[in-house]
Amino acid sequence: MTLTPRLDILGSALADTSRARMLCELMDGRAFTNKELAGAAGITPQTASAHLRKLEEAGLIAAERSGRCLYHRIAGAQVAEALETLATLAPCDHLYRAQQRKGARAQMLAARSCYDHLAGKLGVMIAEALEANGDLIRDDDRFLPQPSQRWAQLGVRLTGRAPLARPCLDWTERKSHIAGPIGRQILTQALERDWLQRKRAERGLTVTRAGAETFQQILGISWNAA
Repeated sequence: MTLTPRLDILGSALADTSRARMLCELMDGRAFTNKELAGAAGITPQTASAHLRKLEEAGLIAAERSGRCLYHRIAGAQVAEALETLATLAPCDHLYRAQQRKGARAQMLAARSCYDHLAGKLGVMIAEALEANGDLIRDDDRFLPQPSQRWAQLGVRLTGRAPLARPCLDWTERKSHIAGPIGRQILTQALERDWLQRKRAERGLTVTRAGAETFQQILGISWNAA
């Protein structure tokens, strides 16, 4: 018996369009029911159940019951990061077509959640602005935060175990946004302070007027991608 990673199990789980769509929906970071994921994939709830079992058996998702409903979510940050990285290797012609349109698809490219942190064009712009201002220094596979008043303005506390931030390659921008505790805090604070808003049926995030003004004032980002 050879001790090699069972990539075949992961490959089999990913080798279906419907399962891939459900995983992309779950990359929102929230938990969804069978019916909600079936709608996102354009399949029946019965068919979705079989697909979800395969994804769970492969360790890609986890299920939890709340009352009478069973919710499914990405199994963890490590799985989410692996899926985001794999997505950068996928053909990307459809991204350029989506950039020419308005609506949910274009909005997802502009700003979205990548599991528990901010991604898309806005996520990359924030990472670049913090690097340019010297608030983050890239050190191989991690970001080193530096003392700055901007962290408090963003609602970020530089506490906890290192690394507090790491680069996550954005699959639509092909550049890095911020993952880790700092990335999670930025997204959480932006939603709580109404700088960003979620829509139930869409993965993309809306940048509010207050959010655009805040990102301009704190980071010098001129937001016109919505």
